[in-house]
Amino acid sequence: MHYPSFALILVAFSSSLYASDDGDPELGKVKSPSCVFCHNPTSPSADNSYPKLSGQDPTYLFNTMKAYQNGERQGDYADMMRAQLSKPNDQDLKDIAAFYTSQH
Repeated sequence: MHYPSFALILVAFSSSLYASDDGDPELGKVKSPSCVFCHNPTSPSADNSYPKLSGQDPTYLFNTMKAYQNGERQGDYADMMRAQLSKPNDQDLKDIAAFYTSQH
């Protein structure tokens, strides 16, 4: 067995496995119509208390959405956010996070 060749093949395949952990911004755009109502990526929101999500770190956005889903994040809008995020799975959340991250 040629270990250098095996190692090269292993590295090539492992990078493609990690790519699946990323969200798809195009799918995120399709999956986020209810998000855009309050967190419009192209214009200021109607209510200044709604945070701007455009350009945020995708890990931060994903973790925040998960915290709302799990009831770990509290605040004035926690119940509404938990209801809005009750259906998306982890991949949906990654896609939505990627969409907002891609907006500047």
